Amino acid sequence: MKKRKIGLFFGSFNPIHNGHLILANYIVEYTDLDSIWFVVSPQNPFKDESSLLQDHHRRDMLEAAVKNDTRFEVCDIEFNMPKPSYTIDTLRRLSELHPDADFYLICGMDNLACFDKWKDYQSILDNYNILVYPRKNYEGGALAEHKSVHIINTPEIEISSTFIRKAVAENKDVRYFMPEESYKYMIDNNFYK
Repeated sequence: MKKRKIGLFFGSFNPIHNGHLILANYIVEYTDLDSIWFVVSPQNPFKDESSLLQDHHRRDMLEAAVKNDTRFEVCDIEFNMPKPSYTIDTLRRLSELHPDADFYLICGMDNLACFDKWKDYQSILDNYNILVYPRKNYEGGALAEHKSVHIINTPEIEISSTFIRKAVAENKDVRYFMPEESYKYMIDNNFYK
């Protein structure tokens, strides 16, 4: 039986924005992936968590964003794993739970540049394919030529969650930067003020 090819798009999604969705849409349409799972990370070991919304709110905003698109799923597996969450542990766990799937790690060129600092990064390279999208001012470094690394020429999107949070704190209207339902959820809950 042919295995499903599932891309794993990890992130804090604090909050989800249209840049994430444009990227995921491009990748699922222009590669041979069957679907993309958005893996909501409770705490990235490399990020400050002080501005991080509670896990379930970030998941709920993401679910509101993708609920009508069968190509996308929200995965909160890391909510029940030891923290901080490490990509290799999540990949291994998902592979155990879904032996019918081949998982592909999706990350930006900025992450590839520091990939050798990730926990058990060599095991990721040995056992998984990595789909890498461009990021402004980043080269992939030594790993860009690795056989498991596949550079995808996606559009470069200049929207960031940091920009959204800062704009909302300054009472700017960012409704067109986010999926409508996610934006409504954020506003209704008075987040990032």
